[in-house]
Amino acid sequence: MKVLVIGSGAREHALVRSLAADPAVQVLVAAPGNPGIAAIADCRPVDAVDPAAVAALAVEVCADLVVVGPEAPLVAGVADAVRAEGIACFGPSAHAAHLEGSKAFAKEVMAAAGVPTAMAHLCETLDEVAEALDAFGAPYVVKDDGLAAGKGVVVTDDRPAALEHAAACLARPGGRVVVEEFLDGPEVSLFCVTDGTTVVPLAPAQDFKRVGDGDSGPNTGGMGAYSPLPWAPADLAATVVDRVAQPTVDELSRRGIPFSGLLYCGLALTSRGVRVIEFNARFGDPETQVVLARLATPLGGVLHAAATGSLEGLPPLRWRDEAAVTVVVAAAGYPQSPRTGEPIGGLAAAEAVPDAWVLHAGTQLDDAGRVVSSGGRVLSVVGRGADLAAARRVAYAAVGLIGLAGSQHRTDIAAAAAGAQRMPATVAGSA
Repeated sequence: MKVLVIGSGAREHALVRSLAADPAVQVLVAAPGNPGIAAIADCRPVDAVDPAAVAALAVEVCADLVVVGPEAPLVAGVADAVRAEGIACFGPSAHAAHLEGSKAFAKEVMAAAGVPTAMAHLCETLDEVAEALDAFGAPYVVKDDGLAAGKGVVVTDDRPAALEHAAACLARPGGRVVVEEFLDGPEVSLFCVTDGTTVVPLAPAQDFKRVGDGDSGPNTGGMGAYSPLPWAPADLAATVVDRVAQPTVDELSRRGIPFSGLLYCGLALTSRGVRVIEFNARFGDPETQVVLARLATPLGGVLHAAATGSLEGLPPLRWRDEAAVTVVVAAAGYPQSPRTGEPIGGLAAAEAVPDAWVLHAGTQLDDAGRVVSSGGRVLSVVGRGADLAAARRVAYAAVGLIGLAGSQHRTDIAAAAAGAQRMPATVAGSA
């Protein structure tokens, strides 16, 4: 099987790494990729949000399967263009990807499907936002209706700060915001692979959105993640499929919008039960890094089955007993104004740590051929071990060997779960 992976982040590096380990995958191409991906795949320059360019590349490399990583290409219609060429694609159509592209649309679908979620108001003016904030009370949850790379949400007790965020969202062309009730309880990410009919859950994970230890500071695209969740209910995945994922897929199908690809369910385990915080239409970053680290079933066959409508016949997924932890190494100034162009040292030493690997996110080669930072989240360092404590030791040992001037990372990824093996105190609403 020849596979083309679209994207350039650590999520795509994780996908490429797992696909490279699949005996059924003979040829692996990535576009545009990054220096880390280039070590295991043929990287091609392409504009990932140009559907025609991606489809042309898929034809050129004779791809049997195209896997679209980021959300922007999906919303732009890349999957539609690839399928129009008769090539299997893992990723929803532009219409179906609207489930992530518009939180208002997602709320509408959930309401029709009877999916439990937070109460919400769609607001198009600041006066409407103010009324909604007062109706729900603090903590205030304000979400940009459109795509915001995981950073369009503010959760705060500060009403002026909530209004300021809303005003910035509304100022954009067609800007709208969703104001929601705050959901108590820990957050869980559950990825579900679907072919538009059958839904297959992957292993649950938890990510850390805030930039600083103790969930302090602003929201980010994600500073780390871990799996499994020793404190989560044993039947969590089955419950989410039954109450959330399958009804959503069925409702979209009923509307003539089949959803084929990855349905990311961002959840809160509240005192009233599971509630959906948000849907994404693709693998999450950094949760993908730990989920795939634990998946024993070859990835290529799973994604191809979803892309070709044959998930029903897929054998049950197999999972490694080990735990996995990923720690994001971010640039100085992230998330507000990340510093780029800094050389990155210690990559080989970090990779040499047993059971650790380094996934590139915001990296590129400079004119001298050195790997330098090119984005806010620069690397995802993954550790795998017998339990979460062991996986943490591996990940942080590798992180300690990486040299990046001014870099930052959280020191408490999976600490509560590894130390106490109990439900963490983190609360939801920060997706």
